[in-house]
Amino acid sequence: MKKATKPMTNIVSALTARTQFGQIMRRASSKNERFVVDRRGEPSVIIMSVQDYIATFAPEPKWLAKIRAQSVKNGTDKLTMEDINSIVAEVRASSPKKLTPNPR
Repeated sequence: MKKATKPMTNIVSALTARTQFGQIMRRASSKNERFVVDRRGEPSVIIMSVQDYIATFAPEPKWLAKIRAQSVKNGTDKLTMEDINSIVAEVRASSPKKLTPNPR
């Protein structure tokens, strides 16, 4: 996850938002900009990137950030699902089988 910079807020009219929506989307996602869409002089909606939204309204808990940092440090953040499944299969194959009691 890239480090978020403080978002810049722009006020645009509804007409501008409608005619330049693609550019507004690009700027919101690539430059971390927010756009307040103004309709008849009143703020109506906000356009922001998903990353900005998550950082603002659902930030990563500290314990998860700590785990992520450790994973990056260990290099395990680059593992694919195939790699993970292979490691799990190796561990399962090497651990002794536990006997379960017969349900009869």
